[in-house]
Amino acid sequence: MTATPTPPDRPTADRDPAPLADPLDLLDISWTLSQEERDIQQTVARFLADHARPYLGEWFETGRFPRELVPELGRLGLLGMHLEGYGCAGAGAVAYGLACLELEAADSGLRSFASVQGSLSMYSIHRYGSEEQRTRWLPRLAAGEAVGCFALTEPDHGSDPAAMRTRAVRSGGDWVLNGTKTWITNGSIADVATVWARTEEGVRGFLVERGTPGFTSHDIGHKLSLRASVTSELVLDDVRLPDAARLPEANGLRAPLSCLGEARFGIVFGALGAARDSLRTTLEYADTRTQFDRPISGFQLTQRKFADMALALNSSMLLALHLGRLKEAGRLRPEQVSAGKLNNVRQAIAIARECRTVLGANGVGLEYSPLRHANNLESVLTYEGTEEIHTLVVGQALTGRSAYR
Repeated sequence: MTATPTPPDRPTADRDPAPLADPLDLLDISWTLSQEERDIQQTVARFLADHARPYLGEWFETGRFPRELVPELGRLGLLGMHLEGYGCAGAGAVAYGLACLELEAADSGLRSFASVQGSLSMYSIHRYGSEEQRTRWLPRLAAGEAVGCFALTEPDHGSDPAAMRTRAVRSGGDWVLNGTKTWITNGSIADVATVWARTEEGVRGFLVERGTPGFTSHDIGHKLSLRASVTSELVLDDVRLPDAARLPEANGLRAPLSCLGEARFGIVFGALGAARDSLRTTLEYADTRTQFDRPISGFQLTQRKFADMALALNSSMLLALHLGRLKEAGRLRPEQVSAGKLNNVRQAIAIARECRTVLGANGVGLEYSPLRHANNLESVLTYEGTEEIHTLVVGQALTGRSAYR
């Protein structure tokens, strides 16, 4: 469903506008949102304030993903919320984006979980699965009763999935899969994995359940980024699957790439949550941190940093909102999603880093969020298409020439 904005009445000519409710919403972008969209955003923010924010530093430091929150996210309707039917909320693209923004304002690991669950695992089943597959998995995934993952990336093939080595070979009425997937979010906790493999007919997708003989996983440790997130390697060693495990509508590489487009859209909004939280944290700090007998928020150089960051945040939010409305109208193109991810993640990581400079030495601790966000955004800059790949996608849209094929 698509929410139609219902803004409040405009101020009359002889009455000054009211002060901004949120100084970070410098351009009053929230005025353009529908009441439903604002309600969804506020509900997610309140939930995270109660159930996540008190523990974010601990989860990052210990490298723990809060699995116990998954059913709660399901009860809120956040898992696959932009999909229709099968227990999914059927929310509009902007509402989904705003939920991603609030999740990433807490931690990128939470938004990554929701993106993989809804926009990769669930979307692949919703769009390319059989009715039996949809009925079996989507209600459980939407409720948070089951966890899904999406296995495309391989140790030697990230940006070039067409070169994947994982293969699926027919054996009677079954398929036998062999290969290795890596950097798989949710991998070791997933009840079902959407695994992409080469066949004689081209790339195909398969649903591989936890516990299937020959299917194993192990977590990737020693991470400096996305620590509050499960990242795994998956190994398929003569994994035998019935043909009923194949996604019947997924024919060719276009299928997994379309799923990635769904996840990238969430990042366009999500990254701005990390930027907004970094800026809000730093504004509060600067107003109480005193040097030379006055708060550092009153110094010209600090105010210039804040002004530049607020402009970058608000202009990026306008871009995200525009892309959301295009998606709701069925007009969003892949190169436009690439432009959104490229710009907004660049701006978000720059804001997080700049905020750390205002915090000074205090900014290197987990008491303040900007450096944690900056570290997480290093992963966001890379996954679902690297900065370089999205640059070339935009370049191809402008010139009509592919620079990487």
